[in-house]
Amino acid sequence: MSVGVPSRANHIAMVAGEPSGDLLAAQILRGIQQQQPTPIQFSGIGGPQMQAASFQSVYPMDALSVFGYVDALKRLPTLLRTYHGLKKQLLQQRPDVFVGIDAPDFNLRIEHILRQNTIPTVQFVGPSIWAWRYERIHRIREAVSHMLVLFPFEVPIYEKEGIPVTCVGHPLAQHIPLHPDQAAARTRLNVEQGARVLGILPGSRQSEVALLGPRFLQTAQQLQQRDPDLQFLVPMVNPARCAQFQALLQQYPVNHLHVLQTDSIAPTFLADGSVKPIAWEVMEACDALLVASGTASLEAALYKCPMVISYVLSPLMKRIMAWQAGQDKPLLEWVGLPNILSQDFVVPELLQDDATPAKLAQACEKALCDDSWRTKVKQRFVELHQSLRLDTPRLAAEVILNVAEHGY
Repeated sequence: MSVGVPSRANHIAMVAGEPSGDLLAAQILRGIQQQQPTPIQFSGIGGPQMQAASFQSVYPMDALSVFGYVDALKRLPTLLRTYHGLKKQLLQQRPDVFVGIDAPDFNLRIEHILRQNTIPTVQFVGPSIWAWRYERIHRIREAVSHMLVLFPFEVPIYEKEGIPVTCVGHPLAQHIPLHPDQAAARTRLNVEQGARVLGILPGSRQSEVALLGPRFLQTAQQLQQRDPDLQFLVPMVNPARCAQFQALLQQYPVNHLHVLQTDSIAPTFLADGSVKPIAWEVMEACDALLVASGTASLEAALYKCPMVISYVLSPLMKRIMAWQAGQDKPLLEWVGLPNILSQDFVVPELLQDDATPAKLAQACEKALCDDSWRTKVKQRFVELHQSLRLDTPRLAAEVILNVAEHGY
């Protein structure tokens, strides 16, 4: 937009509920600012990446960082206070558009109320209706003026249901290089260039680290029995998760294991000025990864790093999810995003009872040592990266500003 053109938006409200959403939203904020250089008020709920892009967070993002129904029940009072407080504020302020970033359980509720009060809404990253509880599409139709989806296969799902939708690709595909520089990453992390290195990523939530951390550390112990020189890098999203993992490490000691946080090294800045997450540094430096299913598995694929995907739910959480979803397993064959997007088991998934240290160690050894398999996986990841490499900040900004102006 050229200087002198009337502003299409004065106030944009946004909500992101966890670190991955914070990172996505920060890219979108900067895209909006480039599209419309006239001042815009950005407010709502966000994390440090969004705040670095001139966003005012009126509630801490941690208030929404819950995992599943059990965690949500434990933190219900905080969630309700946040929900009712934000809803009241938004209805009073009447932003030009509300943008929900992931966190569908929270955002769709807010969006439904706002849309009933003629405030247009955009949801960026929808719930995984293609895997669990497809019937949520009806709630989305009522709550969302326009859907922004990350993956091409999602578009026909929403089009079939009459919901305006735009695939904007994944912003991470723009910011992660098509050809990573492992040597440079190892230099930044002070890792020997010729070392064999496995990254361990047990998740960013307390419950994930509690369930996966012991299994992953026992896996590391078994791998180190076979290769005493094997090194391990473990990125942690914040001091609380770091302390939690360090406590587990006392129970399951592993040699040559380094727990890292963002401030462990001098910051590397991305093209948009944001700081490169420590997990990305680890993904770029490692030969292979043992990773919890989620956004991290996609980030790892974009870094062309062979991996083993794992996940474990507590028995109670599993029963609650099956009851809530009305299904015992996902509608798709795959759980990990790299496999879902490739429509193939490109990398192994070891879930629930299969996530034993012995099985995880065997799969990790293949990911570290089978050069033929590693080459094939990396090529599949290059193809995946290219399919997602759209100008996400620009495309998302255009839709958001258009909805702010026209309401759809």
